[in-house]
Amino acid sequence: MSNKVVELVVTEGVGVVTINNQPVNALTLEVRGQLKEVLQEVKENSEIRAIVITGAGPKCFVAGADIKDFPNQFEVGPRENATIYKEMFSYLENAPQPVICALNGLALGGGLELALSCDLRIADEKAKFGLTEVNLGLIPGLGGTQRLARLVGPAKAKELLFTGRMVRAEEALSIGLVNQVVAAGESLNEALTLAKKLAKGAGVAMSSTKQLVNRGLELELADALEMEMKYVEKIFTTDDLREGLDAFINKREAVFKNQ
Repeated sequence: MSNKVVELVVTEGVGVVTINNQPVNALTLEVRGQLKEVLQEVKENSEIRAIVITGAGPKCFVAGADIKDFPNQFEVGPRENATIYKEMFSYLENAPQPVICALNGLALGGGLELALSCDLRIADEKAKFGLTEVNLGLIPGLGGTQRLARLVGPAKAKELLFTGRMVRAEEALSIGLVNQVVAAGESLNEALTLAKKLAKGAGVAMSSTKQLVNRGLELELADALEMEMKYVEKIFTTDDLREGLDAFINKREAVFKNQ
C-alpha cells in the first residue's frame, strides 16, 4: 500500500494540500499520482473556497524532481510525464478559488514551477528559490520558462534561467517572485490566515477577477476591456452582489454564498 505523501485537510472553507515526501518533498511518480488524486478531490468539494499548497517540514517546500527517479519517469517519455504535471499546475492556475502557496523552504525546479502556478506566494524568510535545470543540461519543462517571465519580466527571467542561481526570500520579494516574506516558520500560518479571510469573501467576484487577469494578459487591451465589461454585466445578476450591497447599507458583515 502506498504511503500518504500528499494530504488534503479542509477546514473553515480552506483546502490545505501538503506534500509530505521527506526529506525534501521531491516530485516522484508517487507524489505525482497522489497530487493528481488530491486535486480531483479539491475540484469535487464545493465547500473549498480557497486553497493552500505547502510542503511538510521546516526546510523544503518542494526541492524539485528526485534525480534518482528520472529513469522511471523517462520510461513514459518527457512529453507524457510533463503533461500530467502541467495539467495539474494549469488546474491550480485556473481554479475558481484563490490558490496560495506557503513556501516554507527550498523551492527548486518543479517545486518552483508548482509555486508559480499559484495565485499568491508567501515565503519564509529563510526560503530560497531557483529554476536550476540548466546545471543538469535541462530546461524547466513544467511551465517555468513561461510563468517566470510573465511574473518577473523577460530579462530577469533569462538571467535566472541562464545561470540557474538561487535567490533568497528578500530578493524574490523585490523582483515580484513572491508576494510576502514572513518570519521563519510562519509561512503556513500567514497563508491560512489569508485563505480563511478570502474563503469568506465574494467568491464569484474573486473567481471572475482571477479569470480576467489570467486571460487578459493574452489579449490586446481593447479586447481585454471588453471582456471585463462582460464580466461586470454577469456580476450584476449575482446574489453575492445583492448581499454585499445590503450588508454595506445596513452596516453588517456580508455572508457570501458564492452565487
